[in-house]
Amino acid sequence: MKNILLVIICVFSTQFLLAQDWKTDFSEAKKEAAKADKPIILVFQGSDWCAPCIKLDKEIWSTEEFKAYAQKNYVMLQADFPRKKKNELTATQQEKNNKLAEMYNPNGYFPFVVILDKSGKVLGQAGYQKAEVKEYITMLNKFVK
Repeated sequence: MKNILLVIICVFSTQFLLAQDWKTDFSEAKKEAAKADKPIILVFQGSDWCAPCIKLDKEIWSTEEFKAYAQKNYVMLQADFPRKKKNELTATQQEKNNKLAEMYNPNGYFPFVVILDKSGKVLGQAGYQKAEVKEYITMLNKFVK
């Protein structure tokens, strides 16, 4: 029984360690990026209505391979624009996301991925692409180097 419990704890601990650490506050993301000397990946998405956004999340952001890589190399910042009432953001979070969209996504593209340096300067932009995780990482890294 102890062994089974130990295995369960290890599995959940590993899942927790590899969970994507999405920031939702730009100031917090910039502070962390400056402290860790990492670029920021800012993702504009419609998590409950945008089919390519959902695919990008499933095929790239949620994979263990990407999460492990991102944890070491990027600060992840999410600006979500859900439409369903049950997923509605707080007024404060919606205002933060609206300000980010004014600055970095004025045309309202979804999904829209913006790679920023630690101070918030745009290094590159991307969207959904049918690609393997390694290919997507390579594409993102081209903007940073």
